[in-house]
Amino acid sequence: ESSPASILYAMGITQHTSGTDNVKTLGNLAMLCGNIGVVGGGVNPLRGQNNVQGACDLGALPNVLTGYQKVADEEVRQKFAKAWGLEELSAVPGLRVTDMFPAALEGKLRGLYVMGENPLVSDPDLHHIEEAVKKLDFMVVQDIFLTETAQLADVVLPGVSFAEKDGTFTNSERKVQRVRKAIEPVGEAREDSWIICQLAAVMGYPMEYADARAVMEEIRKLTPSYAGISYERLEKKAIAWPCPAEDHPGTPILHVGEYACGKGVFFPIEYRPPAENPDAEYPFILSTGRVLQHFHTGTMTRKGKGLNQLYPELLAEVNPADAEKLGIEDGDFINIASRRGSIKVKAWLTDRPAAGVVFVPFHFGETAVNLLTNAALCPDAGIPEYKVCAVKVEKAS
Repeated sequence: ESSPASILYAMGITQHTSGTDNVKTLGNLAMLCGNIGVVGGGVNPLRGQNNVQGACDLGALPNVLTGYQKVADEEVRQKFAKAWGLEELSAVPGLRVTDMFPAALEGKLRGLYVMGENPLVSDPDLHHIEEAVKKLDFMVVQDIFLTETAQLADVVLPGVSFAEKDGTFTNSERKVQRVRKAIEPVGEAREDSWIICQLAAVMGYPMEYADARAVMEEIRKLTPSYAGISYERLEKKAIAWPCPAEDHPGTPILHVGEYACGKGVFFPIEYRPPAENPDAEYPFILSTGRVLQHFHTGTMTRKGKGLNQLYPELLAEVNPADAEKLGIEDGDFINIASRRGSIKVKAWLTDRPAAGVVFVPFHFGETAVNLLTNAALCPDAGIPEYKVCAVKVEKAS
């Protein structure tokens, strides 16, 4: 009898046109091996940012309200409308992030409010993204630095960092944890919640919360899975949802004894090839991602000296066997081109990528690898296929 095994996955599984199928396949494997609902088991996503789980839990998705309560459910809508003093809420889901820019190009989306995101570096096929942004009538960016996206905004609102606000983060284990303000906001910067409430008041819908604790109390009242999670309890320890009552200990392991939906469901999966495969003209696969020393679009990590000393410039990771065929030496500049664009970048010869694959991080806006990437989406989740697109590589003259 073997010990339980845990599957941990990240964007190498999800950032494909088959991303949802890939995750379902991991679920199939975990169920088949009896690794669901046991200590040390499970299928565990490693989120790309520290509060992705919490943002999704609290309604930062187009088709649900807090706790994944569906917008299409009339009873749910009535509950929230009553709590917020409204006659009704729309039953129509919003747009996914990756649907917004095509909608802007079509003239269906005219305004955009961007908080803590930098799509002019992070989104695929950046020529397409820039064209969409420039077609908007109005764009607001709320961030802590003047990002590449903020530079194109009509209005920039100064938000604050994690150290300047109170609240909670929810991690990949579904643990809700307290975040405590270490310093007061610097200069004209203001807490995101304060900015939103001020804008709401100007637009004729006053929202008044004394502090972050008051927001949490509303979350508890409207979100069954968070109902038992109070600031008083979080002062002692983090609590994993679902936690339906104050005397409930939280749920560190899901599906113990039985699955939440009854019996576990196996999904038959058919192979779905990438949207773009190598060919004679573009014979290499480009895969993008992160390096240890930098985070996302470099908005924060590239501002300090220490991390820039460790990883000061963009490097394209090239397999030595490929480099030998192309006459490329370590440190040479190379041109990488796809059907959408091209970049010039320094080569690092390493066995990390397989032969036929080139890896380039996306942290460097001045040499944005997402000029090359394909905007093809997973049809279920809408996530772009950052991990596979066809490119050609040559030594720069």
